[in-house]
Amino acid sequence: MANQLKVTLKKSMIGSTKKIRATLVGLGLTKTNKTVVRQDTPEIRGMINKVQHLVVVEE
Repeated sequence: MANQLKVTLKKSMIGSTKKIRATLVGLGLTKTNKTVVRQDTPEIRGMINKVQHLVVVEE
């Protein structure tokens, strides 16, 4: 099974820029404390790096 990442939105997106909000929606994170599981790809890693101050990542 391929590596997966468990991504949880820990801080609110209120006050964030449109780009950051769009990145969170692209990851599937729409509400605080929501957790999604994503494949560990360079694209997903880049999205997580963009919003690393708002999320918690577990491998």
